[in-house]
Amino acid sequence: MTDTTVPSASASAPASAVPTRGRGVRVTLRAVQVLLAVFFAVASALPKLIAHSSAADTFAEMGWGDAGMYAIGVLELAGAIALLVPVLQSVAATALAALMVGAFVVQLTCFDGANAATPLILMVPLLVVARARRGHNADLHRLVRARTRRV
Repeated sequence: MTDTTVPSASASAPASAVPTRGRGVRVTLRAVQVLLAVFFAVASALPKLIAHSSAADTFAEMGWGDAGMYAIGVLELAGAIALLVPVLQSVAATALAALMVGAFVVQLTCFDGANAATPLILMVPLLVVARARRGHNADLHRLVRARTRRV
């Protein structure tokens, strides 16, 4: 019996050129990123940036005041936008996951654990995105190095 398999065209391509995920996985990952971005922009950052009473009261109770509320709102909005920028996706997901660690600690220390599960639940897809999109970190590093050399 002879082998009739034909080598694929990508067999000779460099490893970086060979796709590592199927189309369905890429589409699902992108959908998760969009949902996370919408959540962080609309449900989390917006109430802080418009000083909605629910956010303002919470930050006042923690003793962080308006400055803390606006700072966290800006960080969340920036992270939400960066989740949609290909070269920033992994860094944004990592930064938002770190912000969720802080939110978890605050929930435990200031609010006796009420709603402490929410940041933990959000960390899971954020860390999946950060890991899956980590290949973009090299692109970001090259961009930053090129910009700093011009200055």
